[in-house]
Amino acid sequence: MLNRKEILSTIEMIDQQHLDIRTITMGISLYDCCDADVNVACGKIYDKITRYAEKLVSTGEAIEIEYGIPIVNKRISVSPIALIASSSETNDYVPFAKALDRAAKNCGVDFIGGFSALVQKGMTKADEKLIRSIPEALSSTDLVCSSVNVGSTKAGINMDAVSLMGNIIRQTSILTADRDGLGCAKLVVFCNAVEDNPFMAGAFHGAGEAEKVINVGVSGPGVVYNALKNAKDAPLDVVAETIKKTAFRVTRMGQLVAKEASERLDTPFGIVDLSLAPTPAAGDSVARILEEMGLEVCGTHGTTAALAMLNDAVKKGGIMASSSVGGLSGAFIPVSEDEGMICAAERGTLCIDKLEAMTCVCSVGLDMIAVPGDTPAETISAIIADEAAIGMINNKTTAVRLLPAPGKKVGERIELGGLLGSAPVMPVHSESSADFIKRGGHIPAPVNSLRN
Repeated sequence: MLNRKEILSTIEMIDQQHLDIRTITMGISLYDCCDADVNVACGKIYDKITRYAEKLVSTGEAIEIEYGIPIVNKRISVSPIALIASSSETNDYVPFAKALDRAAKNCGVDFIGGFSALVQKGMTKADEKLIRSIPEALSSTDLVCSSVNVGSTKAGINMDAVSLMGNIIRQTSILTADRDGLGCAKLVVFCNAVEDNPFMAGAFHGAGEAEKVINVGVSGPGVVYNALKNAKDAPLDVVAETIKKTAFRVTRMGQLVAKEASERLDTPFGIVDLSLAPTPAAGDSVARILEEMGLEVCGTHGTTAALAMLNDAVKKGGIMASSSVGGLSGAFIPVSEDEGMICAAERGTLCIDKLEAMTCVCSVGLDMIAVPGDTPAETISAIIADEAAIGMINNKTTAVRLLPAPGKKVGERIELGGLLGSAPVMPVHSESSADFIKRGGHIPAPVNSLRN
């Protein structure tokens, strides 16, 4: 039983410390929507999504009102469209993206993910068609998100796909130049992508998932930050224990919402993703947590160690709170979505090289980072390759969501709005990686992939 003090503390976490459920995401399998006729396939996709997710938003809103817990986003993820579209006799996969967009708007959700391809070991014709459709798909839709998995610990890194994605990101930026390259904020390149991720832009409904499922993503950087204020000058093991206890409470709330949504929607409960996902709001920042531990500015020496401890403590607290922890689960470091990260980048303390080092010990990777609009495609591909290598060798999920800022240079700013925030344009190395990327081929799987 919760006592009065615990109830009042949870109310304070919600009212004053930015605690929320970041997303309820319904995953939907589309395998039975395949058809040789692209129009028939798109019709089946629209009908199935709108039928399954018809009450997703209203259910989320009802839970918000009854429990007083903010649920920021309601989202949908679907089977990777490259697999579904492979049966259709067409070279243009944009109609599939538009069908997803129409369905998402009909359901009233914030985003829909799954315009995706899994090419870690090689590309089928359907995979390549989808990837080449991404720039137009993201520029001509509003709610569709896309992801491509280019590597894994088991398969190595598909460098032909990495090379292609550098060009795709550039093209997407150009086609959405009137919106500061907004399309790139809806495109993620993964290594070791997970099948049950509820967060955008990388969510898709994996092949091993059920017909439909409810996954919930919680968030609580502000709660952890405020908890650490009560641990001033405490040893780091005490700090870690404080974070762990806080993560437990945050995850329990996510478990409650997930179970309620599952029962009301008659949909199996999948996982709680206990990631610390920041927002641009003051007091809701992962960077400020690290600074509360004793760093003057996020990005200075000691940042990677502090982030490693934070990430580990969050996971330890979360797995005690739910038997179904999954997704990405850890600390996110998206620059444009984190007020403290933005300040550190503007000071020059936080650079892409330091962010890359930080991704070795936290969830996901180089996220929501604005780079100059004239950054060569080969440089973008090389950044993807570096991050994929970290994921492959360390058997963890890593990702890249770069935002080439059309017509802008280092020190200028892009404005994306809402949870996507704004970001200063950060420098990249001017020395070329083109000859390395042009080699193509495959980086073999590491020796630690041989586990059977």
